[in-house]
Amino acid sequence: MMVTPAGQPDRDAVRELLARLRMQHPQLTLIWGDSAYAGTLVEWARRFLRLTLKIVTKLPGQTGFKVLARRWIVERSIGWPMNARRNVIDYERLPQHSEAHLTWAAITLMTKCLTRTNTALWDQAREVSP
Repeated sequence: MMVTPAGQPDRDAVRELLARLRMQHPQLTLIWGDSAYAGTLVEWARRFLRLTLKIVTKLPGQTGFKVLARRWIVERSIGWPMNARRNVIDYERLPQHSEAHLTWAAITLMTKCLTRTNTALWDQAREVSP
């Protein structure tokens, strides 16, 4: 995960994030993104990082909000760490501090999922959208 200033668009920070991701997880080969990441980024990721970046686009004729396959998994996963009170309001002075708190929340969530006898949340986290 990577925290950036609020004024910096995600599209500007994604190259650094993908480079970090590639270094930390070289086994990954496929990344899903929304239409904000379409264009030259797809070719850059393929050429320099050997990653396939697939863009999830809106359905033809779609108006308003509709759950799209694979994008909903990302949005849902981003929302889970926000259940930790510390992450709801930005108290930190440095982005690295926010990243640490978000990482801690993700570790806590996964630990709870792995130690639960009721695996509904874990099953939901692992499900693959059509």
